[in-house]
Amino acid sequence: MEHPYVPRDLQLPGYVPVSLSQSTILTVYGLSSLLVVSLVWFLSGRSRNIPKLDRLLMCWWAFTGLTHIILEGYFAFSPEFYKDKTGFYLAEVWKEYSKGDSRYAGRDSAIVAVEGMTSVLEGPPCLLAVYAIAKGKGYSYILQFAISLGQLYGTFVYFITAYLEGDNFSASPFYYYAYYVLANSFWLLIPSLIAIRCWKKISSAVQSQSQKKNKIR
Repeated sequence: MEHPYVPRDLQLPGYVPVSLSQSTILTVYGLSSLLVVSLVWFLSGRSRNIPKLDRLLMCWWAFTGLTHIILEGYFAFSPEFYKDKTGFYLAEVWKEYSKGDSRYAGRDSAIVAVEGMTSVLEGPPCLLAVYAIAKGKGYSYILQFAISLGQLYGTFVYFITAYLEGDNFSASPFYYYAYYVLANSFWLLIPSLIAIRCWKKISSAVQSQSQKKNKIR
């Protein structure tokens, strides 16, 4: 079966075309994400002690954590998703997304490594960050800072490796900008903002602690 990916000579023996429409795939993902965000926002709102910004961060960490664990985890540990004949949603997602970056369908080693580590090493800590913010844990900012750096590292590796390999993995300009550029840009922008905020919070706390010690002396 001929596939829609670029390069055209990419070998995908046993390839089965996407059975779900693009609108269906995006709608399910969008509604699922909205459900998660709404649930976290509602539950966090029951506590008057959590500022709105922290509630938004809880929504982000829940969303991105489940994305890492479920979506990226499925990709990392399902090497033949492109052969799926059942219409399983997660397989359909990656068949569709591969139109924006065929390295996924082709099981590029760098992509598999990055996605595998992201799902295992970043997914669970993201959910821990939700708990840490909700309970006001002292490690909250350090945890968020560390995860954000990991996300930035993974995203930069993702873009840089594509550039070094010729950056020609999209079926059309639409898929290039919609899937490859836009969808991944959120994991550059948001982690950058969170990392800056956490750095300021941590620096302020350390400085305050140092001033207290100096007064005692």
